[in-house]
Amino acid sequence: MTLLVFGLVIFLGLHSVRIFGEAGRERSIARLGEGPWKGVFSLLSLAGFVMIIYGFGQARWTAPLLWAPPVFTRHIGLTLMLFSLILLAGYGLKKSHVTVLTHHPMLWAVILWSVAHLLANGSAADVVLFGAFLVWAVLDLQSNYARDRANAVVYPAPEWGATIGAVVVGVVLWGLLLGGLHQWLFGVSPLAM
Repeated sequence: MTLLVFGLVIFLGLHSVRIFGEAGRERSIARLGEGPWKGVFSLLSLAGFVMIIYGFGQARWTAPLLWAPPVFTRHIGLTLMLFSLILLAGYGLKKSHVTVLTHHPMLWAVILWSVAHLLANGSAADVVLFGAFLVWAVLDLQSNYARDRANAVVYPAPEWGATIGAVVVGVVLWGLLLGGLHQWLFGVSPLAM
C-alpha cells in the first residue's frame, strides 16, 4: 500500500499545483521555460502513475476488506461508468453539449469513475485509490470553475454532431470494457458478481 500512496502523492500532488499554487507554477514556468517545465512535469507524473498502477496491483490482493458491496451497487457503478465514458469522450469533442454544459468533462468523468468504483469495491486499497482521485477531482473542478469565472471564459455553441460523436464513442468504450477489455487490462471483469 505504501507504493500506491507515494504514487498518489506524486501524481495527484503534481496535478494539484494549479489548485493550491498557481503563482508558484507561473514562476517556475517563467524560470525554467514552458518546454522544460512540461518535460519535468510529464516525467514525474509518469513515475507517479506507474507507482499507482504497480502499487494498486500489489495492494488490492492483500488490503483488508472494509465492506462487502451489495450487488445492486455494482449495477449503479456500471451505469455511472457509461456516463463517465461519455464525459471522457466529450473532452475530445469540445463543441459537444457534454463539454459545453460541464465545461470540464474529464474532471466530471473522473468523479463518476471514482464513485462507480467506490460503490462496487470495498477494500482499503480501493478506498485509498478511488477516494484520493474523487477528492482531487472535486477540488480541481472547483478550482477550474473559479478560474473560468475570473477569466470570463466563453464556451462555443454546442453542435449535435459532436454530441452524437461523444455518446457513440462513450458507448463503444463502455461496451469494450464490459466485453473483456477491463478484465484484460486489470484482471477483473466488471460483470463478475
